[in-house]
Amino acid sequence: MQDGGQIEIGLNAAIVAMIDRAPKLLVVEEERSSPHALPFGPFDPNRHRTMEMSLRATVEAQTALELGYIEQLYTFGDRGRYEKAVTEGRHVVSVGYLALTRTDAEDTARFKAAGAVWRDWYGFLPWEDWRSGRPPMIDSEILPALNDWAQEAAEPGSASSASSRLARLKLAFGQDEFPFDDERVLERYELLYEAGLIEEAVRDGRVAQVRCNVALGRPMPHDHRRIAATALARLRGKIKYRPVIFELMPPAFTLTELQATVEAIAGRHLHKQNFRRLVEGAELVEPTGDTQAATGGRPAALFRFRRQILEERPAPGLRLGGRVTAPSPG
Repeated sequence: MQDGGQIEIGLNAAIVAMIDRAPKLLVVEEERSSPHALPFGPFDPNRHRTMEMSLRATVEAQTALELGYIEQLYTFGDRGRYEKAVTEGRHVVSVGYLALTRTDAEDTARFKAAGAVWRDWYGFLPWEDWRSGRPPMIDSEILPALNDWAQEAAEPGSASSASSRLARLKLAFGQDEFPFDDERVLERYELLYEAGLIEEAVRDGRVAQVRCNVALGRPMPHDHRRIAATALARLRGKIKYRPVIFELMPPAFTLTELQATVEAIAGRHLHKQNFRRLVEGAELVEPTGDTQAATGGRPAALFRFRRQILEERPAPGLRLGGRVTAPSPG
């Protein structure tokens, strides 16, 4: 760099598991003021041949978790969004990863002893959870604040036009003729950040104070909530053409458990009969021959992922269709 600063590569992991039918992120306490950090650390090419190897070592050291499924998400290089590095004359390029895992009580205790805990993914991105219907904060807080921000672009000296901001708002949050697209997670987060509606925008100096009456989810240090949003967008898209959802499932499961997991990731309610027809038509599962006792009802059949599908079809997944809607009563 011209000023003599250093460029560093930081590796970050959005590690996801299903616990009590809710999607959870594994977070570590970076410091007392930042208790909700993703596992992260620098890439050291002198110690590790690849970035993935370095990330796996970092995660295991910080959380006691040995990663299984992992994929690279995106590289973020914006200047100023890693505040400590700026003051030290460094520039950090963040490489985000998505990791999927299964967990149990014994694992959770081990992670906690290492300083890592599970936190609700939607606690960081609450506007993304439509399983009980449209989140009230969208209409009461987010849209009024974003409309005010869009209108400010009409003032002299603005770097963008009101029409372009309104167009972004409509696409991101599904206004007028545009449906709510569940995969536009990163676009929604970036819009809230740019408009100064979340705490990270204050921390990074975009605005003097949060321009919203309520807190929109838990803040995270550096680019970590941005990476969490990217991971959710990637996973929502990928379950439609790859059987990655089964990386979050136990070896045997009921169709109700599978639907609850898909709904938790998609952030929306799915019609029970339509979902079961979709699963059967995709030929992704097969019965184990066993059942699971059910409270107040007949035992439920247990299924497992049918691995032969990987040899039979190039893009096996659950092609969820339709708009994001509220669940029907009852």
